[in-house]
Amino acid sequence: MKPVQTSDLSRYNEAYSRKPDAKLIHNALYKLSIPDLAFVGDAMVGKNFNFSVDIHTLPATNQKSSGRCWLFAATNVLRERIAKEKNLENFELSQAWLAFWDKFERCNYYLESIISLIDRDIDDRTLRYVIQSGVSDGGQWDMFVNVIEKYGILPKDNYPDNAQSAGTGAMNNQMNIYLKRCAAVLREMYAAGASAENIAAEKDKMLEKIYIFLVTCYGEPPKTFDFEYKSKDGKITVEYGLTPMEFKNKYVGDILKDYVSIINGPTADKPYYKTYTVELLGNVAGGQGVKYLNLPMDEFKEAIVNQMKDGEIVWFGSDCGKFGERQFKALWDPAIYDYDSVTGLDTYMTKAQGLDYSFSAMNHAMVLTGVHIVSEKTTRWKIENSWGDGSPNKGYYFCTDEWFDRFVYQAVVHKKYLEKYKDALESEPSVLKPWDPMGTLAE
Repeated sequence: MKPVQTSDLSRYNEAYSRKPDAKLIHNALYKLSIPDLAFVGDAMVGKNFNFSVDIHTLPATNQKSSGRCWLFAATNVLRERIAKEKNLENFELSQAWLAFWDKFERCNYYLESIISLIDRDIDDRTLRYVIQSGVSDGGQWDMFVNVIEKYGILPKDNYPDNAQSAGTGAMNNQMNIYLKRCAAVLREMYAAGASAENIAAEKDKMLEKIYIFLVTCYGEPPKTFDFEYKSKDGKITVEYGLTPMEFKNKYVGDILKDYVSIINGPTADKPYYKTYTVELLGNVAGGQGVKYLNLPMDEFKEAIVNQMKDGEIVWFGSDCGKFGERQFKALWDPAIYDYDSVTGLDTYMTKAQGLDYSFSAMNHAMVLTGVHIVSEKTTRWKIENSWGDGSPNKGYYFCTDEWFDRFVYQAVVHKKYLEKYKDALESEPSVLKPWDPMGTLAE
């Protein structure tokens, strides 16, 4: 390694002195944050909240202080079907119900993963990844499918949020401390020569404690409930004694099996028109693993637009932490922040570079409910978020096509829009490493 020399520092300082606006920027940064100084208000001019394809949807939801966006986005897709069938003005499915069972199943998945790697050295990269990742709120579409197919679903009124489901930080912290201790105990049992049967029995005791803890946090999951709803014409109807699985079978049915997760991952290790899965990424042991079809961006968008033209909204995952503002227009657009002019740094990276060098990856799931098309080209996209209704568009956002191209990674569409990829979809997926950026969770 070459150390920094005093002569180098002198040269660098001279370069700073020659920079004409350096002092002005320094003075401004005394009082302003870098994003505030980099904000380009004029870039929002002419970017309006109008869409040539605009699907009417219910009011925005609020995930509050939790990382359940993927569950909110998924239930926001499903609730539209139920609300339309029952002529409802407002309706939500229980995200807490899905989160409870996801947490419980994820803890089992974690412990089973620890046991599957129990003979590895403590510094083995895969084992370290599992231990450090723990169990979080985040997830992906296929994990949502696993939970609802196993446990069903029910209206939010029948299993509402409380302080723990809406603010998960302390609960998750305690649970992950316990899971790390469980990992240590199970590995120490193995090192001491315990049988596989004894290790499995100990894991079962651990899972029982986790179940009791989750029930104390979320509340006991109901076995049956009454579905009461009021239609737009004022009629009140009650369906008595439903189980969550009966509700799911009646109002969701088997449609989830017809939806496919597509991604746009333009890195060299993921050729297009092939399917991929991620090692050790899941929530329900024995459930379906994640599976993606990688498509070029133009074909990725084509499938999404075709579904929306047919009146159906689209679950999608993106990096919401890049180039977004919530005060004026609720807009994501790279043009509204000029960081490089403030910092003097050259920060632009291609989408592939961003994935390969940990600049960007999917971290938030929302719902696409509209798109503006001019001369057969998409220009902006309407988004239903789950951050409440406090934004300028009452909880709805939008993004430019440039932002969409750079920071949208995943979407879920009906397989009928992917007929030309039938052979690829039926192929065995390539297995990505657990830490691959396509395996990040939406929170």
